[in-house]
Amino acid sequence: MIISLAGYMGSGKSHISKILSDKLNFKLIDLDKEIVKKNKLTIPEIFQKKGEIFFRKQEREVLEEVLATENNCVLSLGGGTPAYYNNMDVINQNSLSFYLRANVATLSDRLKKQKAKRPLLANIADEDLPEFIAKHLFERNAYYNKCRFTVNTDHRTPEDIAEEIIHHLPTY
Repeated sequence: MIISLAGYMGSGKSHISKILSDKLNFKLIDLDKEIVKKNKLTIPEIFQKKGEIFFRKQEREVLEEVLATENNCVLSLGGGTPAYYNNMDVINQNSLSFYLRANVATLSDRLKKQKAKRPLLANIADEDLPEFIAKHLFERNAYYNKCRFTVNTDHRTPEDIAEEIIHHLPTY
């Protein structure tokens, strides 16, 4: 079984995937880290040197490879992964998908501290961040909502969120 975690930047995908993989004794795969490994460039470097279209193609290739070859793993998707190509269809056909949903205020608070590491946010002023996130979420929600399950992450501990995900798994 592959468990895919989707959600906007800052929704907790990386943190919760680590807890979940530990609890289930599943392999942890972070899609962005796999892309970095394959290209020997950081995500900001890929965006800067090769552009977003190149990145999205790499993302799709690595996604297909992971879904075709892995088993018993937790896959942490990039925030934009579900919104490109027919990625959500492929994700749902080959894994159990969870949307980690957080509201704009929660995401803004978390992302203000991480802007330097986020190519899409690096040049956005703190006061403009909530509006940017709200617009982006509006565009991406149609894709995120295709996940089999939605888990609200606002005002909850990562352990509590991981337990809710485990509760939805067919073998637990």
